Amino acid sequence: MTIRTRFAPSPTGYLHIGGARTALFSWLYARKHGGQFVLRIEDTDRERSTEASVNAILEGMAWMGLDYDEGPFYQTERFDRYKEIIQQLLEQGDAYYCYCSKKELEAMREQQMREKKKPRYDGRCRHSGIPIDGIDPVIRFKNPIEGSVVVDDLIRGKVVFQNNELDDLIIARSDGTPTYNLTVVVDDMDMKINHVIRGDDHLNNTPRQMNILKALGAESPKYAHVPMILGEDGKRLSKRHGAVSVMQYHDEGYLPEALLNYLVRLGWSHGDQEVFSIDEMIEKFDLSDVNKSASTYSADKLLWLNQQYIKESNVEHIAHHLNAHLAKRDIDPAEHDNLHGVIQAQQDRAKTLVEMAEGSLFFFKDFTEFEAAAAKKHLRPVAAEPLKAMLSAFENMDDWTAEAIHAQINKVAEQLDVKMGKIGMPLRVAICGQGNSPDINITAYLIGKQRCITRIKMALEFIVQRQNEQEKA
Repeated sequence: MTIRTRFAPSPTGYLHIGGARTALFSWLYARKHGGQFVLRIEDTDRERSTEASVNAILEGMAWMGLDYDEGPFYQTERFDRYKEIIQQLLEQGDAYYCYCSKKELEAMREQQMREKKKPRYDGRCRHSGIPIDGIDPVIRFKNPIEGSVVVDDLIRGKVVFQNNELDDLIIARSDGTPTYNLTVVVDDMDMKINHVIRGDDHLNNTPRQMNILKALGAESPKYAHVPMILGEDGKRLSKRHGAVSVMQYHDEGYLPEALLNYLVRLGWSHGDQEVFSIDEMIEKFDLSDVNKSASTYSADKLLWLNQQYIKESNVEHIAHHLNAHLAKRDIDPAEHDNLHGVIQAQQDRAKTLVEMAEGSLFFFKDFTEFEAAAAKKHLRPVAAEPLKAMLSAFENMDDWTAEAIHAQINKVAEQLDVKMGKIGMPLRVAICGQGNSPDINITAYLIGKQRCITRIKMALEFIVQRQNEQEKA
């Protein structure tokens, strides 16, 4: 049997962390078993579904590298098929028209609550659905009254539901449009989905869907219900915890592999291993190793993992993802031949690609002002002599390499009989415009000889100007 899984998001918002994890687990299971992964867009909620949300889902899937073998299929293009199935269920006596008004249903619910019963439809139209003028009926599935449904869940184990606890759910609204529990059954049946991996908030729908499949003479897929993700406060994950669009993680400078690695560890483990390559995830992932309890989202853990990926990834891969962040800052990477060197200089420092892009600006762009705090501390009159000495040394250098620059800084320090910091920090502020940068030798080399000379001269002018202002005051 060929394993066929699916990811079936509703395009009523962005692709969030929970949905992305479900997609990843489904994708990994299909890839591990040499199966197919299907993408289906469940867009029957016409009022809330938007094209922008569809695009956000597709964009998020593409960025994460979760390629699908079939789809995307859209439920709104399958309405004729759903009507056909609904008619089949009506004809074989497994569905019926319900003419109950909203007022009648509310009264029924209130009565059940007063009697401390579970609120549910009592089946009053099940055998005598008499048409009522002015009411467009819904269509309900005639759920079995006796027996039970056993969900042999691949994560949770066996879960038993009594049929007498399940009401006759609506499968078609009064306007004729099908409901979720009908469309998902038809889609899974037609698309030959044999493994459904989804959030455990769907678990209560599963016995109803299995009963519909049985009525259609179809075999139920195997189900795996993944526990929810909680915030660090123990509450359901929401925006306030950082449960944002997957593409926001892109915008904030996360590598897709880091996010995937973090997501796979939200509820799944393989020994004590924390960092997994994509190939390792595929090889080692198994639904039997998914935890039965909820997982806790940690923004700090994700950030740590992203830093590990930045440190270990090859330069070309980082450059590919960094380019977009540089472009947002009006830097065209194609115009610079030292991008890889700039990346290598910062790989051990940057936690995100945004941080790396921000820290790269002085390599590519000239500045007109020095960072105020850094200039106040390091561009003082006492720094003028070391900077003049470094200016002279740089002007006379023919071999512009990091090693040669390091040698010149050492030489000036010996000549002036000062510690390296007395030269390194003023030089760093002079050529970077700020007090934070990678190793000063590498930094100066990557900035380039002429630009370093120009910036040191600007720093010396700044020192003179500030000294004059202080004397006047």
